[in-house]
Amino acid sequence: MPSAQLGGSQAIEQRKRKQSNPTEAKPEAYPQKTISELFATSKQGVKSLEADNLPSASPSKRPKHNHSSVETDSTSAPMQTLRAKDMFKFSGPKPRQAPEAIDLTGSPSSSPVRSRVNGIGPTNIGPHTGPKKFVVKNLKTASKADPDEYYNIVWNRLEASLLAIFADEKLPYSNEELYRGVEIVCRQGKAAALYEKLKNSCNWNVLHNVNEPLTQFSGNDKATVVLQSVVRAWSRWNKQLETLRSIFYYLDRSYLLHSASLPSIDEMGVNEFRTNIFMPQQLQSKILQGSCDLLSADRSGDESARDDSLYRDAIKMFHSLAVYTKFFEPRLMSESEQYYMSWAERTVSETDLAGYVESCVKLIDQENRRCDTFGLDQTTKKALEQYLEDILVDQRQKRLLVVDDVGDLLGKDRLDTMSQLYSLLQRRRLGEKLRPAFEAFIVKQGSELVFDEEREQEMVVRLLDFKKKLDLILEQSFQRHEGLGHSLREAFETFINKSKRSNMTWGTDNPKPGEMIAKYVDMVLKGGTKAIRTSNVGTEDAPKAPDNEDQEGASEDEDVEISKQLDQVLALFRFVHGKAVFEAFYKRDLARRLLLGRSASSDAEKSMLTRLKSECGAGFTHNLEQMFKDIEMAREEILSYKSMLEERQTRTSFDLSVNVLSSSAWPSYPDVTVHVPEHVLKATASFEKHYKMKHSGRKLEWKHALAHCQLKATFPKGSKEIVVSCFQAVILTAFNKNDSMSYPDLQAFSGLDDTELKRTLQSLACAKYRVLNKEPRGKEVDVTDTFAVNLNFMHPRYRIKINQIQAKETKQENQQTHERVAADRNYETQAAIVRIMKSRKTITHAELVSEVISATKTRGVLDPADIKKNIEKLIDKDYMERDDEGRNVYNYVA
Repeated sequence: MPSAQLGGSQAIEQRKRKQSNPTEAKPEAYPQKTISELFATSKQGVKSLEADNLPSASPSKRPKHNHSSVETDSTSAPMQTLRAKDMFKFSGPKPRQAPEAIDLTGSPSSSPVRSRVNGIGPTNIGPHTGPKKFVVKNLKTASKADPDEYYNIVWNRLEASLLAIFADEKLPYSNEELYRGVEIVCRQGKAAALYEKLKNSCNWNVLHNVNEPLTQFSGNDKATVVLQSVVRAWSRWNKQLETLRSIFYYLDRSYLLHSASLPSIDEMGVNEFRTNIFMPQQLQSKILQGSCDLLSADRSGDESARDDSLYRDAIKMFHSLAVYTKFFEPRLMSESEQYYMSWAERTVSETDLAGYVESCVKLIDQENRRCDTFGLDQTTKKALEQYLEDILVDQRQKRLLVVDDVGDLLGKDRLDTMSQLYSLLQRRRLGEKLRPAFEAFIVKQGSELVFDEEREQEMVVRLLDFKKKLDLILEQSFQRHEGLGHSLREAFETFINKSKRSNMTWGTDNPKPGEMIAKYVDMVLKGGTKAIRTSNVGTEDAPKAPDNEDQEGASEDEDVEISKQLDQVLALFRFVHGKAVFEAFYKRDLARRLLLGRSASSDAEKSMLTRLKSECGAGFTHNLEQMFKDIEMAREEILSYKSMLEERQTRTSFDLSVNVLSSSAWPSYPDVTVHVPEHVLKATASFEKHYKMKHSGRKLEWKHALAHCQLKATFPKGSKEIVVSCFQAVILTAFNKNDSMSYPDLQAFSGLDDTELKRTLQSLACAKYRVLNKEPRGKEVDVTDTFAVNLNFMHPRYRIKINQIQAKETKQENQQTHERVAADRNYETQAAIVRIMKSRKTITHAELVSEVISATKTRGVLDPADIKKNIEKLIDKDYMERDDEGRNVYNYVA
């Protein structure tokens, strides 16, 4: 370094030599004084004036200084303090003299001042002398100091201070003195030269004091050790730059700030460190490798090699040196990509789907936390996320979308893992690809529920639980994804309408869920909240009234719970295509509830009817509404009949109640032969006569199988009121005259066939309430059995219902309903075929099948094989014929 090699001690020695030899150094024109010296001189003058204060002096007048005409050097003439007696001593009047000339070129201190008398000075124009004569001479220029010499003095001081700063030693001069020197030099126009010398000094320091030590041991030590040394050197250099900036602040603000080509002191320091420390290849490779080693140690969890503070400081250094984006980030991305690839391959081979998904989520969270903790740039964070999504999700789609593995997670109710899987896929908008696995799981699980013959009675309960589970998965795990929601509905609709010819449907292809949904609704409307709790559905959400709640509040809660349960069942009903099965069984169950008075709530019945009307239309519920109207009309008819009896004053031995039903609206019931008692026949004949008088042309058919009555029975241990069916009442009245009767005797008395008689006797002698005894004992009734009244019968209740057998559906009735629905389905299919043939006249087989399916899809999807069978039946009935030219073409026969 040319001028910077001069040490601080050498500059001090030169200054001492100049002071010891005054002849060599030129005296300064205006020697500087310290602030303390100026204040001391001023205070001495003030104190001397206050000490000799006289009363004759005027406080409002300030005396003028007496300036002599002789020039004096302010540096050689010390200030003299006047005594008080001299300051206020006045001389007598002087004789009048000629006007004297005033020299304007002299120093202000030598200008003449007229003496004052009693504090009043003389005027410019005397009373007798006239104006003064002014003589103007050439101005004399004051001698100035040499700027170059002053610049050298200031730089010598700055150079010594720079060496002390670079050596981390105490400054030989004060910061204020150095700052003032820089300011004066800049004002003298030496800013460019000063900046150049400062830059050379900084360059020399970075090269010799920083670069050389780091380069010497960079080849032997570890990369992390070299990185640590560089970070320390950078921290030390930043502190030194702070001191330099405070000293050269005036240079930075007044000169560098307004220069477009020159960097500031901070930028110059950063440039020097980047050029001489980071850019050399030997150090750069070690620095970048050290940062990558620290990152690898943090990812692997190696506590011995981790140094979070060092890595954080290194990232800050990269940002400050402006090498983060160009040098560090590409190296970081390359190392991260290799790490992600190896990690993914290892994890896929070692874990199942759940383990892989959980590990991926954990890795992504760790990488994001690492970016935030160490201050990595947002662009780096986004780039790392892109790498993670590409490697862990895009390239591993097959692993994430295995149908069986996804179904296993859904089956085990691992909602958290499914949520993580969906979130991973949604990072690349791949959540839609879960649809095949989701649909396959729903169809598989749902089909097992529908075709499980052993747990047939629990089908609807299990379907409701399954639907609730799927809704929870859709909401919590899949975040209500629209496409997956469609998949849920389509898959549910697929399996719930599957048909299979089995014993469950008596060999027909009717979907079983329609029947079971109708039976479940019957159970809810017939049993109320008690039936709901017994079925283990909705018990958690069902409102529980306190024990002290009044009757009205309990009724309201029950209605709310029933309504909520009906809404859930209706959600299943929407998926059912073949509504004919549901309609047939619902109508039969509704008839039993209305005729036997078994409905838990009339409001619930009407509410269900309203729901069905809104779902399926008025045509679907027309017959159901007619059934309710018939019950209302029947009440009016029986009131009219009883009024007629009262008017005629006719008394009967029992109270008769008759329901007149429309045969078109109500289910069809078989005629069962039974010997009704004579007094009952007389009463029914009387009612029929009364009815025909009001409604001529109508025919009444008595269905005694649907009748029920109340009997008063007297037992040795107490009297009871028994609610029984018509068949049960006929059997019990047989024991009014006989204590014991055989099976043939009872059959002859009642006129019932073996099926109905055995069923009735079993309900009286083998059920919960055994009003008859059977010999021999057993659960089955045989033609050789003998029956007698149970004289030991007792029960705490007075009124007992033993006609539950009448409310239950028999296997024969179930089979008949299924067969009738299948037959109606065939008639509907044939009607659709005839309508299509009539409009098209000629049509191919494939087109006909397609149009028939489309025309009947609202009542359920037909099997093409069944459609073909109905086509053959219509050909046999001469409604249509095959074309002579092609076997697959049909012609309509008018």
